[in-house]
Amino acid sequence: MTKNRGWVLVAGGSGIVDDWTLRESLDTGSGTVRWDRLGDPGGGPVVLLHGTPFSSYVWHEVAPALAAAGYRVHVWDMAGYGASGMHAGQDVSLGAQGRIFAGLLAHWGLQEPAVVAHDFGGCVALRAHLLHGARYRRLALIDPVALKPWGSPFFRLVGEHSQVFEQLPAALHEALVREYVSSASHLGLRPAALDALVGPWTGEEGQAAFYRQIAQADQRYTDEIQPLYPTIDLPVTVCWGTEDTWIPFARGRELAALIPGARLVPVPEAGHLVPLDVPARLTGELLMFLAS
Repeated sequence: MTKNRGWVLVAGGSGIVDDWTLRESLDTGSGTVRWDRLGDPGGGPVVLLHGTPFSSYVWHEVAPALAAAGYRVHVWDMAGYGASGMHAGQDVSLGAQGRIFAGLLAHWGLQEPAVVAHDFGGCVALRAHLLHGARYRRLALIDPVALKPWGSPFFRLVGEHSQVFEQLPAALHEALVREYVSSASHLGLRPAALDALVGPWTGEEGQAAFYRQIAQADQRYTDEIQPLYPTIDLPVTVCWGTEDTWIPFARGRELAALIPGARLVPVPEAGHLVPLDVPARLTGELLMFLAS
């Protein structure tokens, strides 16, 4: 799949975005980050964060639905992901992403938005709030990476030998990424969705970036903030796919118990990729949370 760097958000009649692209950019200390927003400029701000090894495309059905409900929805690709810049020596760690996100909120002029974060995006949102002073009106965490220990055997193997995996022939690398991304879904990804998630990781630049982000994934970034979860003082909902094989549902119970007043919402028939497995069900839960 050819990477699409010319971004246009087009909402189809079904509420699904037909061409998921990001039109805006911001230069950061970790390279150029691509972003966009949709919906009524006067609507309440909602920011969506993706995880790894994904991109903002995971929100391509949820974002326009939230916008249609009257919210001003902001989306972005983390540094080194999706349509954002990728380069050798780039800092794409969770530490860097937390700082970048806090800077993005300032760039957007959002003082207290609602934030919805999936997977690694959960850690990014939590770090920005707990370590960098970002303020949220409310926070929804979707199968987040937030508690130790984390990282599958595959993830750890690749992280320890990233320079070896970078040398894989392109076809073998793409097959590996396709299988890995597919395993995050319980119901199975549509071919177009799988292509959109895998595409940024192909080619020489994308292949190196894929292993770079795994090599820099370090549990210390959640270890630093996990003791602070009991200090969180805002409405929090934790949505978790009951069929998640990447991070088991039991982690959702554990996380919700650590955050005062947090509500745990089981999401049936969903694996780790809740926004793509059951977008309508997740959107309904988010709309109720945002309006409460």
